[in-house]
Amino acid sequence: MANINLKAREIEVKIVYYGPGRCGKTTNLEQIFKAFRKQVTGQMVSADTEGDRTLYFDFLPMGLGKIKGYEVRVQLYTVPGQVKYASTRKMVLREVDGLVFVADSLEVRREKNMLSLKDLHMNLKDYGLTIFKVPLILQYNKRDLGEQGLPVMPVSLMERDLNRQLKVPSFPASAIKGEGVAPTLKACLKLTLQSLKKQLGW
Repeated sequence: MANINLKAREIEVKIVYYGPGRCGKTTNLEQIFKAFRKQVTGQMVSADTEGDRTLYFDFLPMGLGKIKGYEVRVQLYTVPGQVKYASTRKMVLREVDGLVFVADSLEVRREKNMLSLKDLHMNLKDYGLTIFKVPLILQYNKRDLGEQGLPVMPVSLMERDLNRQLKVPSFPASAIKGEGVAPTLKACLKLTLQSLKKQLGW
């Protein structure tokens, strides 16, 4: 549940970018940081590690304007994708309000995508949440690699693998080029704020 400060009339919303290692979570945040300069209210904190871009999380507060007289601030996080950082991933998910699952379009990452989505499902369950109720957007990243002759999966296959049961909004993207990044974030913010209004009875 979002953090509500009645005194300061502020609502703080937490959105987490989840997905397998090197799928483009950090690149998404870097693009958002560049594209939404006006809304960014702090610095992006990033920890690069051997073999995986993000050890802890990227943190990017964004001001969204007001809802019912409350200033809405958004904190964006990424989780480390590598298997060995399981406990960190779980920790970053604590009190999550909205999720973007970044899937890697490369054929060789097909299984890693599915395992990572399963990992997300289990971690949410441990917090008493269900993947079917948390505001969630899927992003099929690295679509541009197909143009370079690399074997990428068709979107229809990724939909079947990852979105058959969830039936959530999904976006093809190339985070490195900035394509699909803003629509993904905007869709996630919209779903998250709708969910928040419902929880608050607004």
